[in-house]
Amino acid sequence: MAPYSLLVSRLQKALGARQYHVASVLCQRAKVAMSHFEPNEYIRYDLLEKNINIVRKRLNRPLTLSEKIVYGHLDDPANQEIERGKTYLRLRPDRVAMQDATAQMAMLQFISSGLPRVAVPSTIHCDHLIEAQLGGEKDLRRAKDINQEVYNFLATAGAKYGVGFWRPGSGIIHQIILENYAYPGVLLIGTDSHTPNGGGLGGICIGVGGADAVDVMAGIPWELKCPKVIGVKLTGSLSGWTSPKDVILKVAGILTVKGGTGAIVEYHGPGVDSISCTGMATICNMGAEIGATTSVFPYNHRMKKYLSKTGRADIANLADEFKDHLVPDSGCHYDQLIEINLSELKPHINGPFTPDLAHPVAEVGSVAEKEGWPLDIRVGLIGSCTNSSYEDMGRSAAVAKQALAHGLQCKSQFTITPGSEQIRATIERDGYAQILRDVGGVVLANACGPCIGQWDRKDIKKGEKNTIVTSYNRNFTGRNDANPETHAFVTSPEIVTALAIAGTLKFNPETDFLTGKDGKKFKLEAPDADELPRAEFDPGQDTYQHPPKDSSGQQVDVSPTSQRLQLLEPFDKWDGRDLEDLQILIKVKGKCTTDHISAAGPWLKFRGHLDNISNNLLIGAINVENGKANSVRNAITQEFGPVPDTARYYKKHGIRWVVIGDENYGEGSSREHAALEPRHLGGRAIITKSFARIHETNLKKQGLLPLTFADPADYNKIHPVDKLTIKGLKDFAPGKPLTCIIKHPNGTQETILLNHTFNETQIEWFRAGSALNRMKELQK
Repeated sequence: MAPYSLLVSRLQKALGARQYHVASVLCQRAKVAMSHFEPNEYIRYDLLEKNINIVRKRLNRPLTLSEKIVYGHLDDPANQEIERGKTYLRLRPDRVAMQDATAQMAMLQFISSGLPRVAVPSTIHCDHLIEAQLGGEKDLRRAKDINQEVYNFLATAGAKYGVGFWRPGSGIIHQIILENYAYPGVLLIGTDSHTPNGGGLGGICIGVGGADAVDVMAGIPWELKCPKVIGVKLTGSLSGWTSPKDVILKVAGILTVKGGTGAIVEYHGPGVDSISCTGMATICNMGAEIGATTSVFPYNHRMKKYLSKTGRADIANLADEFKDHLVPDSGCHYDQLIEINLSELKPHINGPFTPDLAHPVAEVGSVAEKEGWPLDIRVGLIGSCTNSSYEDMGRSAAVAKQALAHGLQCKSQFTITPGSEQIRATIERDGYAQILRDVGGVVLANACGPCIGQWDRKDIKKGEKNTIVTSYNRNFTGRNDANPETHAFVTSPEIVTALAIAGTLKFNPETDFLTGKDGKKFKLEAPDADELPRAEFDPGQDTYQHPPKDSSGQQVDVSPTSQRLQLLEPFDKWDGRDLEDLQILIKVKGKCTTDHISAAGPWLKFRGHLDNISNNLLIGAINVENGKANSVRNAITQEFGPVPDTARYYKKHGIRWVVIGDENYGEGSSREHAALEPRHLGGRAIITKSFARIHETNLKKQGLLPLTFADPADYNKIHPVDKLTIKGLKDFAPGKPLTCIIKHPNGTQETILLNHTFNETQIEWFRAGSALNRMKELQK
């Protein structure tokens, strides 16, 4: 790097300019590639700087880091209206990433667009379709066999349209992005809700639905409501059993599952420097559980160290030159400020059934006893996209090593999921994997596995009450194993390991003793491990497929008889009339996540076949009428039956329908199937007290009406046997409420107001029938 530094010095003297002017020249001269895999796609810090300066002059105030990166990617920084929480921004993301379960529908939509090649660097990552059953190698072989048709489709579609393809076994999308594609100041969108993981490397990385990804891949500016910014000031430093995971577990307890909606969470303060780069990624990753648009950390030496260790020292050097644009301005304003003293923070464990029910580890045992939650831990599971770094595995191995030294193994079953092939190969080389096996663990494939319900669990029967402890991010009812009686708790990998050794929620590793094989009591010491390997990372097997330069001869085949893949037919356009006499398919009671709307697990195999996967529509949602899941009244036959069957009956008989929902409807995953399915089966509107951000956008993209009660109490005025008429669509306009007439069976009526967040572009999607239909209209 000496020639680079020398060039900086010479340019400063020659130009007599400030540092960022030098950096602009260097950016053009050095042309630092965004990644090793795309040597001709360059980091444009010069453009970021230019746009930031335009916006700064217009706003005339200090900027947060989030604003710098977001506004630095504006399509028209000189004229874009900017008001946090209100205006819609038109942005130009740097790249797109898709995991295999959502990439199927995204690529099917891109194929429907008729475009020849993606306009921005894009990748597909095979991580969601590998079921945990026997262990890494066996499970991977089985997945390749079972999913051959889907993997072939994604590989050939990637080759045809210029998308990089990471084969099954390569690792979890977010770990691959952190290792290869994320960098300070990047604006990246990904078709997975935990895309914010990349904020640990100083980027704005946002989870979206497939239709949003298609827009960006098509070269269309991407729309995002101008986010508010929540500041989290960190002081003190992490030590002992307290880990980065405890920061976000604490924040989740403060903000709840919807407290971050419409906002970017921006961490700052002197405590940041005590957290490793991968630790920052953990915190950003689980920010999805508070509804945040994304989370981000300022560029610092921990990020530089990680970039260098992952073979990207050139990016780190360039970031150093532009550092002023990769940290917040002094005196910038946050819409909300939270302060956490890391020195006082204690280890946390959140759950069950929701990731914002926070408990200090020292107290969860007594709370469990009081609430009647099972104390015995059946399985401890570490890994997932949230906690599968080298440091995570090292800290867990440090705990396991102490138990082994006293002749102990885990009392609970114990599984380990490496985040990537690079992590797997490196922890095998450095002995961590063997230590975790010796303590009783099973190393699973480099994939999502049990975190998303890809778990062939055999130790319990469905309906059996039990407790599991994971280092994952979500713990919604039935998410991990499809058993609604599984009480799932989320915590750090080292706490999971300690609890799996003890076998009970009542164990507090900070104060409690274990009994060794020799009968002597001992206390586990707080784990310590390197944040990065002392030697270089072992890359393991090469699992990447480059798209060819010439793809003109590439074929992408979708069999018309396939049960896994189905080409898409365009949705019908709006007929120009108000929506009269809508039948209520279901009035949902309580929490309704995208897992409730479109379950994962065994249904993942149908993610590329819209009609087949629609057979899981809302099967997890609780019907307010009878308190049951997947049981709704057919308004015509008056018989109760499964939700998808009832929706299909209505569609067959030309009956349009609506769903009534509660608070934060559609929280959780970014899966757009939760929007595609109701549209496919004849739904026209979803009316709720409030929506999660990604799901609301996904509904709009597919031509549905996501509407909210102007008065949340109006939820109680609607009964499952009523019919609804939505008026005002002929004059549909931004900010103008719609009118809803509730028609009761006894002939009486009530009128309520419904709010919406549509802008002009989104209204055009509705009128065209979907965003994809509108894209095709514009092409013509």
